[in-house]
Amino acid sequence: QVQLVESGGGLVQAGGSLRLSCAASGSIKSINAMGWYRQAPGKQRELVVIISGGSTNYADFVKGRFTISRDNANMMYLQMNSLKPEDTAVYYCHARTVLRPYWGQGTQVTVSS
Repeated sequence: QVQLVESGGGLVQAGGSLRLSCAASGSIKSINAMGWYRQAPGKQRELVVIISGGSTNYADFVKGRFTISRDNANMMYLQMNSLKPEDTAVYYCHARTVLRPYWGQGTQVTVSS
C-alpha cells in the first residue's frame, strides 16, 4: 500500500505562483511512476506531469510554467509559475506500482483573474 498526502494549494492571482507538495509513505520502493493530475469542475481528470522510467513528461498546457521535482524517496513537488485562471482545479498526487495506481485526496488551486 502507498499513501499520498498533498499540501500547498490555495488562492492566487493570475500570474502568481504556488508550490504543491506530496508526501508518500508505505511501500515507497514499489512505486515505478509518480506525478500530478488535475480535475477542473465539469471536466475529466487530466495528466499534468509524470516521472516514469527516468523520463519526465509534461502536458503541453504547462510546459515552461510548471516544474516537477523530487528531493528524496518520499517527497515530490510541483512548482507552478505564471498561473492562469484555466489552471483552476483540484490537483492530485499520483503514484503507480505494478499492481495499481494510488491517489492523494487532492488540493484545490484557484487562480483569480
